[in-house]
Amino acid sequence: MCDNGGNPPLHVKSGHRHRRTAVSVHQSYEYGSPGYLLLCGLGGMMSCGLTHTAIVPLDLVKCRMQVDPGKYKSILRGFTVTVQDDGLRGLALGWAPTFLGYSMQGFFKFGLYEVFKIRYAELLGPEKAYAWRTGLYLAASATAEFFADVALSPMEAVKVRVQTQPGFARTLRAALPRMYGEEGLWAFYKGVAPLWMRQIPYTMMKFACFERTVEALYKYVVPKPQSQCTKAEQLAVTFVAGYIAGVFCAVVSHPADSVVSVLNKEKGSTALEVLRRLGFGGVWKGLFARIIMIGTLTALQWFIYDSVKVYLKLPRPPVPQAPESFKKQK
Repeated sequence: MCDNGGNPPLHVKSGHRHRRTAVSVHQSYEYGSPGYLLLCGLGGMMSCGLTHTAIVPLDLVKCRMQVDPGKYKSILRGFTVTVQDDGLRGLALGWAPTFLGYSMQGFFKFGLYEVFKIRYAELLGPEKAYAWRTGLYLAASATAEFFADVALSPMEAVKVRVQTQPGFARTLRAALPRMYGEEGLWAFYKGVAPLWMRQIPYTMMKFACFERTVEALYKYVVPKPQSQCTKAEQLAVTFVAGYIAGVFCAVVSHPADSVVSVLNKEKGSTALEVLRRLGFGGVWKGLFARIIMIGTLTALQWFIYDSVKVYLKLPRPPVPQAPESFKKQK
């Protein structure tokens, strides 16, 4: 989103390695290079790991509302009952698997999104890449999330078990060997298909809606071109676009999220069995909590991710503009 100040990336010559500074390293990566893509992955790791860990209390209450709606009838009631049962420390249950799992997911989600966005655009060519850019964003994000969920699944299973099954375990160190001893590797990957059901539509909406919202904000709301905006102004656009995308993400992915929460709590159930048992009304329990959580989460993730790019001075393309050949075809 943000540019790099109009300066082309600088390359550090091999003969001057002893003079390499932090700034020169930051400016030594070309758009689409392996180093650039790796740093995008690290930015995604920071954005997802930190934000998901920060909202563990809300996530815990949301999961408990999904698996036990009779006891946890509302957000406020959920927090009250949790503190009564587990104390204030209980609100942090599951923070370790959350941090590890979503850090790995963020690395692959953002890193591979950049990879596939570039590769798919190359396959399409400039005119089709612009004309079909929404489809390009959807395809790139879906492909990236497919791999990201495989990395997330084990820690997501541990997190949900710790948060929703009283007396099972309170820490990652205690839950991990117990789950493996009772169910083997299946315990960590039985939820990967529901994760795909939840996360792939979520991520497709997250990236495509964000990208197109950014375009719309610069076209219709921001009173000056992107190139004339300060980094702070561009980051503000990032946050607003991220929150708008997050609201849509929450609605699209919530039914599958309810299935994941119940499935990882129980032994021997399948996603289809859980879906049938919950019914249409059951899959929407906790939606308001999730809209608040995911809206804030998505906005902060994009803000952190874009801030990392600004700090590292990574080159990023401006808002897409129609190529001249495309304009002539019109």
